[in-house]
Amino acid sequence: MEETPLVTGDLISDQVCITDQAMIHELDLKGFGDIEKEKLFLKPFESLYLLYTKRLILKKGKKQIDFDSFMSLCQKIDSEILTKFLIYRDLRNRGYVVKDGFGFGSDFRVYERGQFGEKGAKFLVFGLNEGQQEKMGILQKKVEEITQMGKEPIIAVIERRGEVIYYKINRMNFNENKSGLEEPLDI
Repeated sequence: MEETPLVTGDLISDQVCITDQAMIHELDLKGFGDIEKEKLFLKPFESLYLLYTKRLILKKGKKQIDFDSFMSLCQKIDSEILTKFLIYRDLRNRGYVVKDGFGFGSDFRVYERGQFGEKGAKFLVFGLNEGQQEKMGILQKKVEEITQMGKEPIIAVIERRGEVIYYKINRMNFNENKSGLEEPLDI
């Protein structure tokens, strides 16, 4: 796992804000957060990851907030945060730089190892929990849009035990089978 420095952040509304300029630079190089007006704002899944790996000290006023408390707060705002966190943690632990998705139903943009800041994201990942249903037409539309952008669509499925399994998907064609619809089936 990459070595990320210990950093202190302040919880402002539902975002974590980093103001230490050295830490902003260090985190930005590693693909964390978005810089606005000389401050770094972390996405909830990034903050959870840094809390989980004990690299973030999170404060609201003078009170320190731990991982479980922040997770509870995030779940009130985003019911999918646990799924996002599990995928984000898994991808980061595998050495990938992961940023927030930008539409098409994708949760994350994932950069090839060593390519962050040099090339665009290669993969667009969207998460599903085991047993969650997705309509094929919606899935097909996502795949077509993602491949038209020159990206590779990946489905990350969270098993009941919390393991993440990745499936690379390609364009699909479903042709209606009209022959034999009127004939009775021989069973």
